[in-house]
Amino acid sequence: MGSDLGIPEARQQWVVSAYSLPFTCFLLLISRIADIYGKKPMFILGSVGVCLFLVVTPFAPNEISLDVFRGLQGLSAAASVPSAIGILGATFPPGKAKNYAISLYSSGYPLGSVIGNLLGGVVGGYLNWKWVLWVQAILAALITVAGVFVIPTVKPATNTTGSRLRYLVSELDWLGAALITLGLLALMFALTEGNLVGWSRPYIPVLIVLAAILIALFITWQHYLETRTTRTPLLKMSIWRNKRFASAQLIQAFSLGSFSSFLVYATFFYQNSQHLSVLATTLRFIPTGVVGLVTALLSSYLLGRFPGQYILIFGSASVTLACMLFALPIPPSTTYWAYGLEAMALSVFGADTLYPCVTLFTVQSLPPQDQAMGGGIVTATGQLGRMVVLALATAVESSVRRSRVNAQASAAAAQLESYRAAQWFNCAVAAVSMLFAILMFRGAGVVGVRK
Repeated sequence: MGSDLGIPEARQQWVVSAYSLPFTCFLLLISRIADIYGKKPMFILGSVGVCLFLVVTPFAPNEISLDVFRGLQGLSAAASVPSAIGILGATFPPGKAKNYAISLYSSGYPLGSVIGNLLGGVVGGYLNWKWVLWVQAILAALITVAGVFVIPTVKPATNTTGSRLRYLVSELDWLGAALITLGLLALMFALTEGNLVGWSRPYIPVLIVLAAILIALFITWQHYLETRTTRTPLLKMSIWRNKRFASAQLIQAFSLGSFSSFLVYATFFYQNSQHLSVLATTLRFIPTGVVGLVTALLSSYLLGRFPGQYILIFGSASVTLACMLFALPIPPSTTYWAYGLEAMALSVFGADTLYPCVTLFTVQSLPPQDQAMGGGIVTATGQLGRMVVLALATAVESSVRRSRVNAQASAAAAQLESYRAAQWFNCAVAAVSMLFAILMFRGAGVVGVRK
């Protein structure tokens, strides 16, 4: 993409970030609209948008149009992802079927990552990069058709009176939507730019402070609407008084953040320290997809039989150990089978037990009319965790690399030590997630049982 469209290497990260920004920032607003208008229509609309913009993106004539199309893809995904979780939450009653549904949904992240990497490597190696997006467009079209004919229609469980369009225009909390969307946009833009251009640029801390102010105003406004008026806020602040609910979202943010950052720095290690090709690196990630699918099936069994605290502790501990294996000073010449395979398996053991447990707990903590909002909350906290943890891990990695270079270490040694420092940071974040599970979920009981 960079070669064809003349995108400098310093700005190529925006091809990814242009998708992530609108995806994360619009989750809460679109989740509320989905709860009003219906989760199935919003899911199909989002899938159509993803398909359409995947088709047109390869025709982008320049960098700006490419980033715009990628942003529209992210906006479309923000409509389909929380709606999907809301559909599962509203369609399946608590019990075995719901456990399987949430667990299999959760397996999409690691399994999709592996299949996407392999497919992208093959397509990108033998065809033009444009076909990487067109293949995804074909898959999105199949998902859209399946959604029309397979997903049951669930009547929106709203307390609105009269036309939903009138409610959307006059009653929806547009001020709150603007505050949280602009706040998240400023925060994520600052985190992305900080990693690309450096944290010393003056506008980076200004944006972070602005984001903090906007998010604080959003919280204050939501509390006012809920306690002093009869209007429905975009996000009810009262749900956060439930310490387990709030802790579950922190566990989601910390665990998914450390898991995602682990995968990023494991990739850097294989490509830059071991000098493996893209395909050889991808092959080392295959266990995450295979183990992820098995773990998803196993999680559905565990959710209905073991207390949620045990599952969360096991998941957090697994991610912690995975990061630790790449942080320890194991010689790079050590065979992959001695620690790499184990780390990949442990990382997915953790992610695919944590995510379904947190998701199931979240949707069961909210009433039927807020199921899509539950999907938006759990997705947004995960995305924010990924951005923040990766930004901080990058800062740690850059600092250690500079200090080692200044200490006259070789470039290869400084690079390897900086990658290990980033993995130690990921390990610490996952350990904090485990601490929340130990302290806040004591006596929580079994999550995946019919009440």
